[in-house]
Amino acid sequence: MNDSQNSSTSLALDSETRASLWKLVAATIETYLRTVDELPVSPTLDVTRVRSFAESFTFEQSFAPEEAFRLIAAELIQSQVHTPHPQYFGLFNPAPTAMSIAADALVATLNPQLAAWSHSPLAAEMERHLVISIADKFGLPRGQVDGVLTSGGAEANQTALLTALAQRWPEVTLCGLRGLKEEPVFYVSAEGHHSFLKAARAAGLGASSLREIEVTDDLCIDLDSLRAAIHRDHANGHAPFLLVATAGTTGAGAIDPLPNLASLAREHGLWFHVDAAWGGAAALVPELHSVLDGIELADSITFDAHKWLSVSMGAGMFLTRHPDILSRCFATQTAYMPKESEGMQVADPFAHSLQWSRRFIGLKLFLSLAVAGWDGYAAAIRHQTEMGELLRNRLIKDKWKIVNRTPLPLVCFTDGETEWDTNTCQRIANAVVASGQAWISTIQLGKQKQPALRACITNYQTKPHHIDALLDVLNHVRRPKR
Repeated sequence: MNDSQNSSTSLALDSETRASLWKLVAATIETYLRTVDELPVSPTLDVTRVRSFAESFTFEQSFAPEEAFRLIAAELIQSQVHTPHPQYFGLFNPAPTAMSIAADALVATLNPQLAAWSHSPLAAEMERHLVISIADKFGLPRGQVDGVLTSGGAEANQTALLTALAQRWPEVTLCGLRGLKEEPVFYVSAEGHHSFLKAARAAGLGASSLREIEVTDDLCIDLDSLRAAIHRDHANGHAPFLLVATAGTTGAGAIDPLPNLASLAREHGLWFHVDAAWGGAAALVPELHSVLDGIELADSITFDAHKWLSVSMGAGMFLTRHPDILSRCFATQTAYMPKESEGMQVADPFAHSLQWSRRFIGLKLFLSLAVAGWDGYAAAIRHQTEMGELLRNRLIKDKWKIVNRTPLPLVCFTDGETEWDTNTCQRIANAVVASGQAWISTIQLGKQKQPALRACITNYQTKPHHIDALLDVLNHVRRPKR
């Protein structure tokens, strides 16, 4: 066999080997999904062991396909926090829907190129349909919405910052910030997501352009402090251009007063962006929809399907009521991109977003929605909200103190009888994680940086007995036997 034949065989594999490998892959996935709740939620952290395993692959010798897959799959399963575990109460990492797993496999196989519309027109149109359908759930005006699928909320938030800049100063897309005579500034709650800090740095604005506004006792942005900051910036010759509201903060699930912020943004000519990466899914549940009142007034919205819609990482979304702004920001002409769609009423994704070549992000959400429907998703989100309420009630019954207020299933709490400092909270969280029975984290909230434990219902399969298991370990590590 010559080198060309050998390289082809080692990359594509022959059909018999592939068939055997696919069986192993499918069996591994099914076994994991069926037994994940029997595994410790988190691993023992051992840098030496995991680094040694990774470095043992010198790539000088070849493994048989099934052997390589079996070795690495077993180690990965042993060496990660199992976010699909129903006793994972951590960050917004869900158990993925079965259809999103199937979608990722199909996308990896077909490997569609979503830079040019003509390379995968159905994929591009499916994502367009998702943008319109989700925007409709938020109440954005039909017929003039636009948007794009993103790698996650950070990219969507950076897109919001860039579009807000371009809307306020159209010349910035040509001359950059050096062409501005004013110093742009923008506003985010102190409980807002730190991706906006990264976005400010990446855009060349710098961290000093971001104004973190203090919060109320409910951990929502303080309107009086915000008004004062805007007036102060105007008086000092700065140029406010963007106001960010958060609909479901990462720390405590707080929802900023969206109608008031929309009104304030209009008053001062600011782009109004709502970061609803997690909490936006409340729009799918009739009895929760009102908590997002005012989101329909947004100029743009960030939403992550890989959070509360439970599709595999990553699947973010940027939505806007300004149908031309993405093209104004990102359109470019090239000699090398395909020209087959010229003259058609379509947008090439590469000229419509920060990314160029990219994966077909939307299929996992499209297929999940096709099977579950809006009603299926509403039922899943409703169930998780009920589990959040059950967790609150169980904590109060066992003399824990709830320190956040939100209709969303995110609970921040501390001991109800003694006041804990940050170190105590971290010690308790570490003990819970080390037990392997659950995963929780710590948080510091509000102006006083109040330390607390944080537990979020991230899994649509979490049930009352999983809540009981969390309470059992919490109560045990709170008062260990002497």
